Amino acid sequence: MFKKNENIIEQLETILNALRRIPRRFAGIKTATDFSQSEEGIDKLDAICMILIAAGEAFKRLDQKTEGQLLIHYPQVDWKGVKGVRDVIAHGYFDVDSEQLFNLCRDDIPILIQTVQQMIIDITKLSDS
Repeated sequence: MFKKNENIIEQLETILNALRRIPRRFAGIKTATDFSQSEEGIDKLDAICMILIAAGEAFKRLDQKTEGQLLIHYPQVDWKGVKGVRDVIAHGYFDVDSEQLFNLCRDDIPILIQTVQQMIIDITKLSDS
């Protein structure tokens, strides 16, 4: 798979802890327009975007560190999309599409969280063997 590295587990745990904050921030958002209808909605959008930027950057670094040999084992996630969201938000924050962000939080984040949890389990098993 790739060279075992304890630091990879630590990085995944850091990412996972951040990703787990997204459902809490997303709570109460029932439609995409909820992100723009109140100061609270805008604050939630800001917080979610910051996490997505940080996670996207972290996954880029992890992919480089593992020479592309980790993420490919988890095809249930669109890794190019995960890393690309970081660029879209970071370079076009004022153009963030609230509908896309809403769909991402509702549909993709739960799968991403589950996948990162599985990655930690799988890598931990490698260290135990």
